[in-house]
Amino acid sequence: MSVPRWLLALALGTSAPACSQKVAGGSVDGRALFDTACATCHGERGTPPPSMVAQLGVRDLRAAEFRRRATVATVENQIRRGSANKLMPAFAGALAEEQITALARYVIEQLGKE
Repeated sequence: MSVPRWLLALALGTSAPACSQKVAGGSVDGRALFDTACATCHGERGTPPPSMVAQLGVRDLRAAEFRRRATVATVENQIRRGSANKLMPAFAGALAEEQITALARYVIEQLGKE
């Protein structure tokens, strides 16, 4: 799948707030972090807009397939390292470890319940 450069730049540019440890004001509130750093691509409550799925393959964090296999540890790892295809940026260094843990816990423990 070929991704237009402008769309890739837009997607990666929307993660720019994650380039400092002041994401969500430095909060460790999982929902605030998700709203600030993740919702642009993954959707406000974890279901990405169709355009993000079609162009970038963004994962639906509420999908049964994802929910069955994801753990706090696997989500933490994904947040730290980004995606293998590099379309999701790595947030290691951009988010404090406490923020990564809070965000992963929110995705696993709360997102599917909202």
